Amino acid sequence: MMDWTDIAIRLSTATVIGMALGLNRDLHGKPTGMRTLGLVGLGSSLAVTAVLDPTIAPSDALNAVSRVVQGILTGIGFLGAGVIVRGSGEARVRGLTTAACTWLTASLGIVCAVAAWTVIAIALPLLFFVLLAGGPIEKAIRARFGKPEASDMFGRGPPP
Repeated sequence: MMDWTDIAIRLSTATVIGMALGLNRDLHGKPTGMRTLGLVGLGSSLAVTAVLDPTIAPSDALNAVSRVVQGILTGIGFLGAGVIVRGSGEARVRGLTTAACTWLTASLGIVCAVAAWTVIAIALPLLFFVLLAGGPIEKAIRARFGKPEASDMFGRGPPP
């Protein structure tokens, strides 16, 4: 049975993780920031925590959590889609990493709600490795292997 402290830890952890991801996006001048991703983490954790009622039979609780998780991950896709843009005349699609961060923040909120602390402990270093080292690694590979000009998601090059 969850007590006040357990609920507070689950919700707070999801919020802080979301805010940390948001800080990364904000520092890179991206459209989501600390408040947005903090709310995504809190909201997804809140939705799952709310259906973890100890008075429900275990199989019914699992079904309820499963439905909530499906709804969160489907709904968050719409929020993520709002940050993906391709300007007219541009070959590049922008906002994919930010949309992925939004989706991942919701997933981490879900994991906090079910108190899978080992999963979080493994996922967070990987997450920040990708966000902090991914850009420099991409640039180094592009410089080394001479990747051509940016192409769009269909492999077409820049407009003539």
